[in-house]
Order: sequence, then C-alpha cells, then structure tokens
Amino acid sequence: MVVRVTLLTAAATAAVRAARFDPGEGLDEPGRAAARAAAHRVPRTGRTVLAGSSARCRETCAELGLGPGPRLEPGIADWDLGRWRGRGLDETARAEPDAMADWLGDPASAPHGGESLLDLRARVGGWLDGLAEGPAGHRVLAVAEPAVVRAAVLHALALPPETFWRLDVPPLTLTDLSGDGRRWNLRLGTRLEGRDAGP
Repeated sequence: MVVRVTLLTAAATAAVRAARFDPGEGLDEPGRAAARAAAHRVPRTGRTVLAGSSARCRETCAELGLGPGPRLEPGIADWDLGRWRGRGLDETARAEPDAMADWLGDPASAPHGGESLLDLRARVGGWLDGLAEGPAGHRVLAVAEPAVVRAAVLHALALPPETFWRLDVPPLTLTDLSGDGRRWNLRLGTRLEGRDAGP
C-alpha cells in the first residue's frame, strides 16, 4: 500500500534564530507572520493532518489554518536532547566540548541524557513505516521539527547516520515521501514562503 507523506517543517522561533536547542517555546511574531504568509501554499485536499507535540508545531498548524486541530503524533515529537534543552550551541560546546564531540561523532551517543541519533531515527522510521499499513493512496500532512524531517529522510533512503548532519531543512519547507514501508521515494523540499516557492 503506497502512502504519500508530506512533511512540513515548523516555522522558526527565536531559539532557532539564536542557534539554541529548542526550549519548547512557541512562535514569536516573525514566525507567526511567516506561517500566515505561507498558509495559501499548503497542500490540504484529502490529507490526514498530524503534528509534533511541540508548541512550535502546534502554533504553526494554527497559523497555517490547519484547524480545528491536527492530531498530535508521538512518533514525530521533537528530538529529546535532555539537559541541553534551551542551551545555546556555542555555550554547550564551550562547557562540554568532549560531550559535544561525542554527540556529533557517535550516532549512538546521548551525553545530554535524552535520545541518541539512532534512537531518533528508529522512532521516526517506525512511525513512517507504520503509515504504510493504512489504506492505499492515503495522504498525510505532518508538521514536524527539522530534526524529525532529517531523521525521516535518513530512514526512507537508508542513509548512513552521519548524513544527518549534512541535511539542511529550513523552516516552512515541504519534503515529500512516498512508499510502502519497504521502499521510499523522496521529492526534495519546496519552500512555502517567498516569491520562488514553486508549486
């Protein structure tokens, strides 16, 4: 059974702009405005709408007009980075250089006490493959954090874990996957905002 999954990356927050690990904050006004401006470009017809549980994902859904409310999906919750949550990337690297190097170099490492990269990939991959058990032609729109989208692409294309760090998923972009749980195809992201957003 082929399922078509469109992953929509949540709008930016102040933490994203400041290169901080997400503290769980919602959208600020620039993020809200960007989502509202992109709302008319969101594919809607015949799709089940899901969202990660973060405030950022929920508020992006609201600003995009994906009401009355998407179903919150545990499989696409944001990456659990434990005690690093809310800290700046540079600050963490200065305070814990060995832990940061370990985290970046070993996909099984979780020095922050949360999920390892391998754990994230397994969780998101399990969710993705589970979607293929639905009816043929099923379409899903899922609003998710960038780390979740990157993990989904890793799983779908059976890429080596270190590829995760080389994938860039900007806010308010679409990434399309279609597959049957054994084999997935990727249609590369389309930006929702801006003049050159495409179809």
